[in-house]
Amino acid sequence: MLAALDSSTNNIDRKAIAGMLMKLFDHWKLSTEEQLDALGFSVTNRAALARYRRGEPISGSRDTLERAGHLLGIHKNLRLLFPADRDLAYAWMKTRNRAFDNRSPIEVIREFGFAGLLMVLAYLDRARGQ
Repeated sequence: MLAALDSSTNNIDRKAIAGMLMKLFDHWKLSTEEQLDALGFSVTNRAALARYRRGEPISGSRDTLERAGHLLGIHKNLRLLFPADRDLAYAWMKTRNRAFDNRSPIEVIREFGFAGLLMVLAYLDRARGQ
């Protein structure tokens, strides 16, 4: 899955990444605003999500591709941490967590932006013993 994000090649399948993210956002039950914040887009840029849902490739900007990679990394960690409970893995992003001062991971991402995304990913990496 994350091989599609190998930044050392120009053969990144941005269309596949867009599709994976839209499906992931649906599983996580993120609002439109939460989805836009997770991708670092303005909350007025709803058209980008509509394009991705229609199957258009995700933006090729470094920031967007890095965010996509981190979001997919969060998903991977959750699937590894909760292999027998997909419902828990999908609900985790919107569940309050003491590690984040009783905020949900998506709230941390929205509040701190890219740094929040890294905080959530690092927390999960530590939880997996990485």
